[in-house]
Amino acid sequence: MSVLVVIPARYASSRYPGKPLVELTGAGGQKKSLIRRSWDAAMSVNGVDRVVVATDDDRIREAAEAFGAEVVMTSEACRNGTERCAEAFDALGGGYDIVVNLQGDAPLTPAWFIEELVADLGDHPVAEVATPVLRCDGRAVSGFIEDRRAGRVGGTTAVFGTDRNALYFSKEVIPYTGTVYAENDPTPVFHHIGVYAYRPSALAAYPLWEPGPLEGLEGLEQLRFLERGIHVLCTEVQSRGRQFWELNNPEDVPRIEAMLAEMGQA
Repeated sequence: MSVLVVIPARYASSRYPGKPLVELTGAGGQKKSLIRRSWDAAMSVNGVDRVVVATDDDRIREAAEAFGAEVVMTSEACRNGTERCAEAFDALGGGYDIVVNLQGDAPLTPAWFIEELVADLGDHPVAEVATPVLRCDGRAVSGFIEDRRAGRVGGTTAVFGTDRNALYFSKEVIPYTGTVYAENDPTPVFHHIGVYAYRPSALAAYPLWEPGPLEGLEGLEQLRFLERGIHVLCTEVQSRGRQFWELNNPEDVPRIEAMLAEMGQA
């Protein structure tokens, strides 16, 4: 299978304007922009044929091209990363079996998350979209709950059936358990990792659909697939001792920098 990775990045984020250009300090004190760290994460994945940054902003284009990235300019009308990936894929002329959306705010995404995601979609011909999920320990669930209590948008959680097809995604902590877990205890809560692998047919159809009410309420682009009856396969991945977090808010910068330091990642 031929695989294209697209890193959608926009400057005008409502929650964190200019986020792709925010600098993150690594373990050795080296500063790299968020978009650079996301690019580095994509370039470490095995079995990928091409990686591009998709943006509508010249500041991001210039920064990405300065460190050697290939950039595809897309419209300001794109409402989310999936729509931006669809436009970039079309601009490139298609020609790939699987398109991966590695969102530009997930620089801690391990290579094996994407490798296992692509393999899983390839093994399930009925699935049209796949996305990784990571079982939370008590520490992670406590962090989610703390973020919600503080009014911050933290991680997204996922629930899925025995066939691993997604039932729902939410910015709230689901399912409700009513249990207090020790830091290292496994829980029934799964953190949704903001990476997607699409078959070209599903990606091409997505921008033609209007957002549904659930997508509007949660602000989660993947719910558009569920509202249209599209199978979204949940691929359970393992952390292998690595920490993972997306950069959603300015408060996440020190959290991610601490994780980089703890993992010894420059």
